[in-house]
Amino acid sequence: MKKNILLIHTGGTISMSEDKSGAVKPGAKNPLTDEALLLSSLGNLIVEEPFHLPSPHITPNEMMILKGLIEDYQSRGGIDGAVITHGTDTLEETAYFLDLTLQADFPIVVTGAMRSSNEIGSDGLYNLISSIRVATSQEAQGKGVLVVLNDEIHTADNVTKTHTSNVSTFQSPQYGPIGIVTKRGIFFHHVPAHREYYKISSIDKKVVLVKAHAGMDSSLLLAAKALQVDGVVIEALGQGNLPPAAVEGITQLISSNIPVVIVSRAFNGIVQDVYAYEGGGKHLRELGVIFSNGLNGQKARIKLLIALARTSDMKEMEDMFRL
Repeated sequence: MKKNILLIHTGGTISMSEDKSGAVKPGAKNPLTDEALLLSSLGNLIVEEPFHLPSPHITPNEMMILKGLIEDYQSRGGIDGAVITHGTDTLEETAYFLDLTLQADFPIVVTGAMRSSNEIGSDGLYNLISSIRVATSQEAQGKGVLVVLNDEIHTADNVTKTHTSNVSTFQSPQYGPIGIVTKRGIFFHHVPAHREYYKISSIDKKVVLVKAHAGMDSSLLLAAKALQVDGVVIEALGQGNLPPAAVEGITQLISSNIPVVIVSRAFNGIVQDVYAYEGGGKHLRELGVIFSNGLNGQKARIKLLIALARTSDMKEMEDMFRL
């Protein structure tokens, strides 16, 4: 018996075509709609297209629309899974946002493509077929939001885009994929250790992301304070350290009750309060900086936006980032 799958198209390269000049852009029609007969053999598809945007145009507002759409169908019943097609540039952020804010046991899969529909080696249709197969898999239930591309299944909190153009761009640097897609079936070899869920009804705070560098001072941090942002995420050096000239900015942000979350700009590992020199992790912890447990900068920003939608209590936010 075929399962009922909610298929949500949002735009991105997977729904674009290349013209004669080599430019990739949206057309009047989503080319994936021409594959309705093939896709319908995989499940009973309920197709929605709430917006049609390149992924750099996606904001938390569009993420909330997707959340609401899935919750609406969930409340009606009769949905066995959901698949979202999305541009790859911000795909990991949308997937992580949904992972934190949706409470559903049925599989939710986000996918995309690195090559548009009419390019040689186009990967969009294949990734979509793989994603629908995962969404109809009994084994995919209860594992949170999954990202499926290039025959691999990743968790939303670990996966990230690692290459500008390669079809195998999505990787989970610290832990690897949790499963694979083969011609014979869907196979999971890892299971997420925990899942998080935060109930929110709106998301309207402003959080900026800053990358640390040699010689960094407080100017960007003080500018963020002057702009009256609600939170700051810093991709810090190494295990969570900053140049001493940046400490004044950190101090002023925290004294203004603006949460500062630290992640590492390094590709692997987690931040820790190890170094006790000025600007070192131990010093920053003592100042009240929140240390994130393994997230990259863009996902820490998403989590801080969600945290600020729930609370203004620094201790509660810190507890969220320990998970």
